Amino acid sequence: MASPSLGDPFDHAVILMVQHDRNGALGIVINRPITRRPIAAVLAALGADAAGVTDSVLIFLGGPVSPNIAFALHSADYRRPHTTEIDGRVALSDAGEVLRDIGRGEGPKQSLIAFGYAGWAPAQLDDEIARGAWVAAPENPALVFDTDRAKVWTDALALHKNEH
Repeated sequence: MASPSLGDPFDHAVILMVQHDRNGALGIVINRPITRRPIAAVLAALGADAAGVTDSVLIFLGGPVSPNIAFALHSADYRRPHTTEIDGRVALSDAGEVLRDIGRGEGPKQSLIAFGYAGWAPAQLDDEIARGAWVAAPENPALVFDTDRAKVWTDALALHKNEH
């Protein structure tokens, strides 16, 4: 999560890290809801088939990089061929497939749809953590899927403090 002193575009951001290795890092901001949209409209905007889908979904700004690309963080009860497991409880999949399944009542128990991501070059995130720009907290599915988005940063900070 962003340290209290970090400003825009990550002011009070909480990011679920999907990948962090020698090639860099990729994460999804989980506390920036934008708007609720019909799933069919989101699928149409992605150029995906929206036949037979109903319901609506809350859309998040996942980060400043590639805001036209959609991602789906979801509970691990759901898998697609290209799903990326994060920790056995949360996974990442292509948003189009997940949205179609949610709209047909066949999706994951919990999900978060985000456009864009946060990305770092090799060693960049490590350097930013060393300078105190970011604080690590243990991953918790409740933070990812909690409906009270206004409390995610303070709840994540509490997890960090309980760990130390």
